[in-house]
Amino acid sequence: MTLASVPAAPRKRVRRHMPDYVPWLLISPSVILLLALIAFPLLFALKNSFYFWNLQMGPTPLGFVGFDNYKMALQGGFFLGALWNTILLTVVGTAVEFTLGLMIALLLARQLKGMNVARALLIMPTTIAPIVVGFLFRYMYDPGGGLIPWLLTSVGIPIPAQGLLGSSTTALWAVLFADVWQWTPFFAIVLYAGLLSIPDDILEAARLDRTPPLALLWHIKLPLIKKTALIVVMLRFMQLFNTFDLIVVLTKGGPGSSTRTLGYTLYQAGMVDFNIGLSSAMTWMMVIIVNAIIGLFVFFAFRDWD
Repeated sequence: MTLASVPAAPRKRVRRHMPDYVPWLLISPSVILLLALIAFPLLFALKNSFYFWNLQMGPTPLGFVGFDNYKMALQGGFFLGALWNTILLTVVGTAVEFTLGLMIALLLARQLKGMNVARALLIMPTTIAPIVVGFLFRYMYDPGGGLIPWLLTSVGIPIPAQGLLGSSTTALWAVLFADVWQWTPFFAIVLYAGLLSIPDDILEAARLDRTPPLALLWHIKLPLIKKTALIVVMLRFMQLFNTFDLIVVLTKGGPGSSTRTLGYTLYQAGMVDFNIGLSSAMTWMMVIIVNAIIGLFVFFAFRDWD
């Protein structure tokens, strides 16, 4: 065998390592743009929260007033009342939607007949715009012939003479029911995906040990989907805290102020009364409250994560 017939050894391809700063450099335009879109409105609101600025009196701020806008929001009582309604709506709504969503997810995971159709129908409410959902339930709550009052009276449950949306005792719960109808499927779909990610061998071992269904759920399934559940609860909590669409369509904050939330209060102060200074102050108060609640939630819920 001659030298010419010996195949040449393949040349090793030298991999060039990318410098550590290159990924940061590539994503920096998106990060800068995102920060600008977030920071500019917040800084604009922070500055104007210390000024008296009402567009009905002039196109520019009329003077520096310090913390007077913050004091006005707190002393007037409407901010604290809206905060209570918002917290009540958010906490109860998130808890109910999570519980119902988990029950539906467990039912979907049983692989019964017709589950494919059920999953397709389940996702439909989440694809509807909240404004449309508001109008839908507005007609279903109509005391003169709405479906929901008719169903309630048919089973012997009395409704107020003013209607479900016209009574201060039932209006907030009527708004909550509409939100639960729309967003419970969101919890169900996400939690169902989490349940599918549980390894089959763990569930099979639990069944061989004849673990009761409730113990299987509490000690095995829920701990394994804990991360997914906590993240979806946090996201939905923040969404509910900013509820506006259903309020403006169903009740406009009434009757009285029984359904006035922080989101609707900001809209009323800034877009109806044109009080930019007051609405800016309430914006920052709302930002501080939300970040404090989410910060505490993250600290206690995620502190044992690896």
